[in-house]
Amino acid sequence: MPRFAANLSMMFNEVPFLDRFDAAAKAGFTAVEFLFPYEHPADEVGARLKRNGLTQALFNLPPGDWNAGEKGFAALPARFDDLKRSLETALPYVKATGVKRLHLMAGMANRGDRLAIEAFYKGVAWAAEFFVPHGIDIVIEPINPRNVPGYFLNDFGFARDVVEELRIPNLKLQFDIYHCQIIHGDVTMRLREMMPIIGHIQIASIPSRNEPDGEELNYPFLFAELDRLGYSGFVGCEYNPRGKTTDGLAWFKPYAGARS
Repeated sequence: MPRFAANLSMMFNEVPFLDRFDAAAKAGFTAVEFLFPYEHPADEVGARLKRNGLTQALFNLPPGDWNAGEKGFAALPARFDDLKRSLETALPYVKATGVKRLHLMAGMANRGDRLAIEAFYKGVAWAAEFFVPHGIDIVIEPINPRNVPGYFLNDFGFARDVVEELRIPNLKLQFDIYHCQIIHGDVTMRLREMMPIIGHIQIASIPSRNEPDGEELNYPFLFAELDRLGYSGFVGCEYNPRGKTTDGLAWFKPYAGARS
């Protein structure tokens, strides 16, 4: 049975961020993820997790100025020092939450640019090796160009090649089913092919990015497929609820309380 993590950046927005931990636990989730914790004290985030018996499945490394459109540094040759500083910024939150995987964002760059490709390989390798002593996996995630035009990492085959060519044991693929369906389709076969390097999975309906309970994909089949493939990681619920979060959790009820 998949282990679902509520994405607190997108779900339970009816209450302030720090109160979403309580709301997720009350709804039956045993794990959470979110985009960024850095506006809140690390100890407070850790305390909310502990109080609710929640596991922190994932969060992103600092992306730069998000409000100005920055989406990470890894493919930006001139921002390597910013990338290195971002790893240090994340460390207190790693320690406070006990998280075991972090998403390194690539940034806005042309994937046809040789210098951007070289920077990405360098940045990904640096981040992965930095976190080896901390027992942390680094994951990289292809993001579809409809939602984020101009994002460097927009192809699952390229991401797979980076992971396989660098051969760093704690470097994994973040497989967002929503992004994969929009970019490529053929989700099941790609899951089967890439499962050995997948470190985290995320879900949403396509094309609306709402609850995973209809539209293009048969999620009950995909959840069973994850079991067939032996996936033991987390499945992040990175979707926008149609209305009040708890009103849209009928899809989740059969899985509520699954061990984290």
